[in-house]
Amino acid sequence: MPLIIVGIGILLLLLLIVKFKWNAFFALLITSFIVGLLNGMNLMEVLDSVLNGIGGTMGKIILILTFGAMLGKLIEISGAAHTITYRMIDYMGLKNVQYAILITGFLVGLPMMYNASFLVLIPLIYTFSVTARIPLIYLGIPLSASLSIAHGYLPPSPAPVYASLVFGADVNLVLLYGLVPVIPACLLAGIFLSRFFRKVNVMPPSELYQEHQFKKEELPGLGRSIIAAVSPVVLMLFGAIIDLAITTVPPKAELLAQGINTITEFYKQFFIGKGLSAHIANTWAIVLTILKFLSDANIALFAAVVIGIYTLGMRNGNSMDSVMKSLGKATGSIAMIIMIIAAGGAFSQVLKDSDVNSYIMGIASDLTFNPLILGFCVAAVLRLAVGSATVATMATAPIMVPVAVQSGVSPELMVIATGSGSLMFSHFNDIGFWMFKEYYNVSIKQTFQIWTVMECIVAIVGLAATLLLSLVV
Repeated sequence: MPLIIVGIGILLLLLLIVKFKWNAFFALLITSFIVGLLNGMNLMEVLDSVLNGIGGTMGKIILILTFGAMLGKLIEISGAAHTITYRMIDYMGLKNVQYAILITGFLVGLPMMYNASFLVLIPLIYTFSVTARIPLIYLGIPLSASLSIAHGYLPPSPAPVYASLVFGADVNLVLLYGLVPVIPACLLAGIFLSRFFRKVNVMPPSELYQEHQFKKEELPGLGRSIIAAVSPVVLMLFGAIIDLAITTVPPKAELLAQGINTITEFYKQFFIGKGLSAHIANTWAIVLTILKFLSDANIALFAAVVIGIYTLGMRNGNSMDSVMKSLGKATGSIAMIIMIIAAGGAFSQVLKDSDVNSYIMGIASDLTFNPLILGFCVAAVLRLAVGSATVATMATAPIMVPVAVQSGVSPELMVIATGSGSLMFSHFNDIGFWMFKEYYNVSIKQTFQIWTVMECIVAIVGLAATLLLSLVV
């Protein structure tokens, strides 16, 4: 019955958005209430669930989206995007621009969360499309594919690192094995799929991008442009390196259970365990804590905006007042996008609070066949239910540990199979779904045709590569 109700909710969303032309924000809120009521929740319970979902989602993404929009605006209005675009075209040529985007997206996406890396790079995609007269989707698909691949398959992305710890896998081997499906997944989901949608005629949303004509002498230098664009990547890379060199910091509850009150204390105990004196261990612990703080997506993007205000604003001869006004406009331009994503979080929370997720998890955990395929399927079903690929991976890993241990399958391959499954079946309750729709200015139907299909291709390629690797690993 819960699955039927979820199906009814999805059909209702489609009707409201496609047939009756309701804004996705209103459609998601209405559907959240109806799905909650159909699952036996009372009105006040549904209201609490909706508010908690909006609050939880906003808490996670509001600063990332806001600072990402501000950084994008600075890169756009200063001409930095044009500087980088022209230099990439000079080096790679227009015929190879998709491959340049794939490589850039993959490298940027490795240390960063999908949402943050997408927001850093989307101004470049807009500028490429407008200045080189290349269809937006033709460039957008390779970007989204490469970011999704890096996010789902490989450490140091949080979900694969967490799954590695749960399965007892070697993180470095996970990274090595995970590189096997990267090239075929990029080519199929990023290049081949884009061929089918090259003629989709969409332009960057007017509220997010306005075309600027720059004289050559007005453009900032390549150094300043790159510093502003990649500074969040560099900062986040600090955290990724720490996670690979040590271990991912356990959740707060696990730390408390071990009698550890702070992350700094966790690092200190780690270094003491390696034979360092308490004083030196404490110094290193403080340094790593600061680096982890700076590597948080919220702080890294905030720092990048501050850097951009100087390097792309003040150094370009703009007054602080004009720069601040531009940043204010950037924030206002994403208001509805934020509300749509928040409503998606409400829908996801209602499914969770009405025990739909638990029902699906119970069904998935009862399946019995090849552990790699089973891990993929459990993660795929949870992705369908919760929307978040990260949550799907983290929820699947503990379920699959007994199966993995009993079967003797490679724990590294279990991590990749689980991560691949977490990319399947993206729909209305996925933040990435709505970001793709809004930032690429496509319809709901086109989002399913492009984004959802792209995610499924990436997932299936990952599973296929894992099964092939299992023959030799």
